[in-house]
Amino acid sequence: MPLLILSLGSNVDAQNNIALAVGSLRKEFGELTLSMVYESEAIGFSGDNFLNLTLATNTDRPLEQIIDLLKELEDSLGRDRSQARFSDRTIDIDILIYGDERGTEYGLSLPREEILQNAFVLRPLAETHPELQHPETGQSYGELWEQFDQESQKLWATAIQFES
Repeated sequence: MPLLILSLGSNVDAQNNIALAVGSLRKEFGELTLSMVYESEAIGFSGDNFLNLTLATNTDRPLEQIIDLLKELEDSLGRDRSQARFSDRTIDIDILIYGDERGTEYGLSLPREEILQNAFVLRPLAETHPELQHPETGQSYGELWEQFDQESQKLWATAIQFES
């Protein structure tokens, strides 16, 4: 079964919205591997800090079905798709990795480019899957995090926990 890794983030009633999303995803997929929850400053706009984490599971569901499921979940939690790309979010759920998928599928670039660009994506991914290799760089996510300019984006671990 393909490995599915998602990034979850919110800066609007963040702890509650992420808890609801994790609960819904647990009902859909069963056992989940969760990273620590990290807090970060908003990037690209002036707004409240975000809470972020990654979540992983193995699934035999087709990618298109997962995309639809995640959009429905985001919508149910009040995601406003008319907002600017860089804006407050009740919930943002992005597919980072889906098995060995490479390139663009259903308008989605895999592995997601933000992995290499944003500390709030790379740090939790490196925590839960440090040995997994990025297919384009050939480096592990642990190595990529070690080499990342960690001073360029403010990010810190929180004591918030969601059940695994």
